[in-house]
Amino acid sequence: MSRPAYLGKMLLHWCEACNVPVLGKKCGCGKNTKKVEVTPPGDIRPAFDYDIKRINSVSEKQFNAPLIPEEHLAVLNKAPYEDRMDEIIVDGEVLASLRFEIESCEWVLLPRLEGARRLFQGRDRKALKKWVVIEQAVVPFILEKGASVLAPGVLDADPEIKKEDEVVVLNPAGEVICCGRARMTGKEMCEENHGHAVKPRWSGNPEPQKTKLGGQSWEDAVKANEKILDGMIERSHAFIKNVAGSMDLKVSVSYSGGKDSLAVLQLVSESLDDYEIMFADTGLEFPETVENVKQVVEHYGKKLRTSSAGDAFWNSISIFGPPTMDTRWCCKICKLGPITRLIDENYEGGCLSFIGQRQYESHARSISKKVWKNPWVGNQVGASPIQEWTALHIWLYLFRTKAPYNPAYEKGYDRMGCWLCPSSSLADFFQLEESHPDLAKKLNSHLLAYAEKMGLSPEWVKYGLWRYKRYPRVLQKLAEKKEISLIPSQEAPTELHFEVATGYRPCKAGGISADGSFGQAIDIETLKESGMLSPIGKASFIEGAASVAFRESRAQVFASGNVNGRSENETELKKLMRIVELSVRRALLCQGCGVCVGHCEHNAIEMKEKKVRIKENCIHCGACIEVCPLVKFI
Repeated sequence: MSRPAYLGKMLLHWCEACNVPVLGKKCGCGKNTKKVEVTPPGDIRPAFDYDIKRINSVSEKQFNAPLIPEEHLAVLNKAPYEDRMDEIIVDGEVLASLRFEIESCEWVLLPRLEGARRLFQGRDRKALKKWVVIEQAVVPFILEKGASVLAPGVLDADPEIKKEDEVVVLNPAGEVICCGRARMTGKEMCEENHGHAVKPRWSGNPEPQKTKLGGQSWEDAVKANEKILDGMIERSHAFIKNVAGSMDLKVSVSYSGGKDSLAVLQLVSESLDDYEIMFADTGLEFPETVENVKQVVEHYGKKLRTSSAGDAFWNSISIFGPPTMDTRWCCKICKLGPITRLIDENYEGGCLSFIGQRQYESHARSISKKVWKNPWVGNQVGASPIQEWTALHIWLYLFRTKAPYNPAYEKGYDRMGCWLCPSSSLADFFQLEESHPDLAKKLNSHLLAYAEKMGLSPEWVKYGLWRYKRYPRVLQKLAEKKEISLIPSQEAPTELHFEVATGYRPCKAGGISADGSFGQAIDIETLKESGMLSPIGKASFIEGAASVAFRESRAQVFASGNVNGRSENETELKKLMRIVELSVRRALLCQGCGVCVGHCEHNAIEMKEKKVRIKENCIHCGACIEVCPLVKFI
C-alpha cells in the first residue's frame, strides 16, 4: 500500500457550532474549531450529491443502512491506496473509508467506530447486516490487548457474513466495540470452537454516536471560511500582479476544464485586464470539458487561443501500444504537441501562462517553484498563484464566485483531463463505463485488440494491467491468483520497426523522457542471453523488462516492445534511444556473420550456436554496434 505523503500543512478543522468544515483554527462565527485528523496529504474536497449517493448505496448494500444522513455536509479525503480510497468526514468525524477493491472490481465501505455507531447503535441489528455479537467477558482482551475476535467468544453473527467481509462487532448491549474484516463466515463464527473470527481495524470503548443537527449548505461553509479565503485570495492577487508586471510577455491562462485552472482564471480576471485564455485540446477530453470551455470563454469574455491534437492518439496507439504510467507517450503527442504549436503560432515573443498547479497534488508539485521556465516549450513561462491551496480552498472559492465549473465533477470524478489517462484509478475506468459508455467501449476495443495481438488475455484489460510496465506487487499477486500472464508472447520477429516520441514530461519532476515502440512483443530472455545491451552500458534484467545505463541516462526495454528513456540532456537521450533500438535489432535479428567479433579489441564477443554473444568482460565502449551489418544496411 502507498505510504502517506506530507505535501503541505494539514488544514482541515471543523466548527462544532456551525457544523461545517473550516480550513483553519477559527471559524467565521468567531469560535475556535477542532482539528480533524485525516491521512496525508489532506487534500480535502466536497462530496457532491453523486458521491453521497454512491457512499450510501454501498453502505446499504453492505449493512442495509445509509451512512450519511440527509442535509449533512460531507467532505472526502483521498488517501493512499493501491487504487482509489476516500476517507468520509461528516459532522467533523471520519466515519469510514470508501475504497475500490481491485480483485472484486467493487466499492467497499470500511466503517470506523463513529460510522459503525451511526449504522448500528439504536437500531434493531436483525434488520441490519454484517454484525457480530461477542461475549462481554472478551471485550477487555480486544480493547486493552488488541486481540482479534476469536470464534469461541462469538454469541451471534449475521449468517450471511462471508470470509473477508467488512463487519461491525457489538457487545451484548448492542454497543460498537470494533470494526474489521471477517476471517470466517458468519455460520462458522457461531459453530467453530477455535480460530480467528474477526481481525479488528479499529477498536474503542463504547460511546454514544455524535450525530449533529444538519441543514447546512456550502454557502454556510463559504461564510465560515470567508476570512481564510480573503487572505489566500489577496496573496494570489498580489502574486499575479507582481509576476505579470515583472515580465514583458503576453499573459495567458492555461485552462484545462479542471477546477484548479478555473480558480486561476477567476483570480487572474480579478487582477488583470489584459489576458487571453489558452486551451490545448488533447483529443481525449470529456464532452463536458469541451462544452465547459465554451461556457467559460463566454463567461469571462476573453479571446480563446486553442489547438487540437485531433485523432493523434488513436493514430498512434497501434504503433506505441497503450500508454502506461511508465511510458506516457500520449503526453508528448497529445499535450506537448498542441501546446507547442499553440504558443509558436500565437505568441511570437513567448508568453506568461498562469497555470493551476498545487503542492497537494503530488511530491513533484510540492517541491516545484511558483514560477518556472517550461524546459520543453522554450518560449513559455509558467506561474502558479494557487500553489499552497488545497482542493477545498479551490471549491469554496468557486462556490463563492459562482464560477462555471465542469459538470463532470458531479458525476463521480475528482479530476479532469484526458479521460483515458493511465494514471487514473481502475475505479475511474469502471466509472467511465457508467458515465460515458461510448468512450469506454472505444477504449476497450483498442485494448482488447492489442491484448490479442500480444498474446495477453481479456483479464489483462479488465483489471487495468495495461496501465503498467512495472507492475506493483499487489497486481503481481492478483495476476498469479487469477493466472493472468503479464508477459506478451509472439513469434520471433523477422523484421522490426521502431517509432519514438521525445519530449518534456510536464506531469513529472524535470528532465526529458522518450517513449518508443517496436509495435510488437520483444523476447527479453533472448535479449539477455545475447548480451547486446552491454556495449551501451551496465544492463540489468527482471521478468519482462531490461534496463541499461548510459552515462547519466537510462533506458528500459519491456517485453511489450515499448522502450522508455530518461535523461537531463535531449541530445544524449536521442543517442541513447537510437543505440538501444540498434542493440535490440542486433539481439533479435542477428545473422551470425561474425563481423563484430573481429572488431572487438577486448575479445569480449564470441560465436555461440551460430549467434553472436557479448561476454561479461565487455567494457561498454559500443564500437561493435556501428559495424554490425544490421545497423549499417537495414
